[in-house]
Amino acid sequence: MNEHVTRDVAEFIDGLGFILTVDGTRPLHELTASVTSVCARAEYDGGRSVVVLRLRSAPPDRSWPGRVRIGEVNRWERAVRRVERLAAVTVAAPEGVCGGPALDLLLATDFRVASPDFRLLLPVNDEHFWPGMAVHRLVDQLGVAQARRLVLWGHEITADQAVALGLVNEIGHDLEEALHAAVVMLGRLSGAEVAVRRRLILEASATPYEEAIGTHLAACDRELRRLDRDEESATWS
Repeated sequence: MNEHVTRDVAEFIDGLGFILTVDGTRPLHELTASVTSVCARAEYDGGRSVVVLRLRSAPPDRSWPGRVRIGEVNRWERAVRRVERLAAVTVAAPEGVCGGPALDLLLATDFRVASPDFRLLLPVNDEHFWPGMAVHRLVDQLGVAQARRLVLWGHEITADQAVALGLVNEIGHDLEEALHAAVVMLGRLSGAEVAVRRRLILEASATPYEEAIGTHLAACDRELRRLDRDEESATWS
């Protein structure tokens, strides 16, 4: 793999996965390149390793993404979508104020461990709300009523509230230890299996039953075939 693909990505503790620290104050094109790098590394690895995103504080003034062109926004949204569709299990570790790029990535990951000082704040520019795909994901994950509270009125969400809402899985009072435990637990899962489960979840709210059943039956068939292979292997062993 080319060196430029891996320069922003470090190996996680004990070689259990890859870790990328996302600094929300960096320019949009740099953030896009970093996220693309970790996705490329995970894809090169075949989805066998856990991808950890350390999400550092958003800009203190909540502005996002700054004065950029729509093409840059499109490339960023594609990078976040790539995270959402990785075969690898993804873990987010947001610290401090979570908004802008940190919020986008948080909502695209599978498992979320927040620091005790976590606060979710939606991004604004000159008091105008930024209408990115975080809105879409918030509605999908929280429902219209809770998303309305955040999007229309700009309410802040604390770590405890985020856990209660299901936006965060747990609070890591010792974030390093909590991350390590999460990666060990999630690393046992097959990347391909996680990708199938995630796809079924993401498509469920927007796909009619008649269209969804084919995908679910295909997933059931793969699982039945796996069980048959395991039983056959046990018989011959």
